[in-house]
Amino acid sequence: MKNLFSLLVLFITTTLFSQDISGPWHGMLTFPGGKLRLTINITKTDTGYTATMDSPDQKAVGIPITSVLFEENILAFSIQNAGLDYRGNFDGTHFKGTFTQNGNTLPLDLGREEVKTEKAKRPQEPVKPYPYYEEEVTFANGQIKLAGTLTLPKQGGTNFPAVVLITGSGAQDRNEELLGHKPFLVLADYLTRNGIAVLRYDDRGTAASGGKFAGSTTQDFATDSQAAFTYLKTRKEINAKKIGLMGHSEGGTIAPIVASQNPDVAFIVLLAGTAIPGDELMMLQNYLLGKANGMPEEELTKLAAINRNIYNAIKQAATTQEMKTKLKEVFLNQLKPLFISKGIPEAEVSQYIDLQIAELSSAWYSNFIKYDPAPALEKTKCPILALNGSTDLQVAPKANLEAIKRAAQKSGNKKVTTKELPGLNHLFQASTTGAPSEYGTIEETINPAALTEVLTWIKLQVK
Repeated sequence: MKNLFSLLVLFITTTLFSQDISGPWHGMLTFPGGKLRLTINITKTDTGYTATMDSPDQKAVGIPITSVLFEENILAFSIQNAGLDYRGNFDGTHFKGTFTQNGNTLPLDLGREEVKTEKAKRPQEPVKPYPYYEEEVTFANGQIKLAGTLTLPKQGGTNFPAVVLITGSGAQDRNEELLGHKPFLVLADYLTRNGIAVLRYDDRGTAASGGKFAGSTTQDFATDSQAAFTYLKTRKEINAKKIGLMGHSEGGTIAPIVASQNPDVAFIVLLAGTAIPGDELMMLQNYLLGKANGMPEEELTKLAAINRNIYNAIKQAATTQEMKTKLKEVFLNQLKPLFISKGIPEAEVSQYIDLQIAELSSAWYSNFIKYDPAPALEKTKCPILALNGSTDLQVAPKANLEAIKRAAQKSGNKKVTTKELPGLNHLFQASTTGAPSEYGTIEETINPAALTEVLTWIKLQVK
């Protein structure tokens, strides 16, 4: 769930150190699925350092991270909402270290020289001039000004059906750019060429949108999507009775929240949408990703038990402080001995635990673990299309599609269509294993079968 490499604004508190590490630090993350450039921009303050992180290949600038420490020549930081950690040793000129996501560790060195990379082949990405009208737009959610792109089949036309695209977890731009892919650009282009107007927008606090991403929850993002829907209703080119919502991953959780509260929503499309409680989703995701990476079943079972205790600590705590206390107990009693037995220095283990607790107790993550999408789905009365790829390792297809069917049965909504698309991963690319490591190496951005399913179904709803 959390789209791969979603990056958060970073306020770093550190111990003052003799070396001045302020300024940009560049590195290249190389993995089986491709490469991703990362930049940490560090600024020295009276009490230590502050910093932001950029992902140039995702056109992400200044997007936040959580806690970071720089002590005894060790730089360590944790990226909230994405399960990412970094630890590097400073040798006077470079940080030589490792980058970890959900237990998968990759080498990542950071230096002063900017890293260059070749542009990946993305044959589905449209090239201007487009055979339709495109307009940069802004709209407001209270005091938050959101920026996006509206595409219309024809300039000056009227009565167009329309759809709002809602991104997945993490700070995403309007194209939902990831590893050189721009899924929402491809999707918007395809739909607009086929008569459907599309509004896609940058998440709050991301790219051209105002507001603050850090500290926001799924429910906060739902109000942004409602604002986008309301904006479309003001456009004379749009048929106000034929506006739907389409969400990917976490966006598929957000769409039912909006639709359940707004009877004017004409339809919703869930692309790998989450439909089971957050803790159950993460239990399945951790297992599927671990198994795909070759982790032994015995180890998967042990980690599952620890993860269950972690999620229970989050769900049972009445306050953030109580949550942190419960989480620390789990880490100290169950994970610390394991790390120590593997020869990891105790000081590093303690730093890791502190970073993990800060991440897990954050507003977004704790809300995500506690949230159950079923009630919103049960209250959604408009037509629903739910698609999942059969090789999706992030949002388990069978568990989530079955949950959507159960919600439909409970609510009596007869206009619910669910479908598992064979051989497609979380991004709806044709994939052999579904592993996130393949996302960047696959040239295809969205498989034509998925595009056809979406368009055919939407046309039936708006005819």
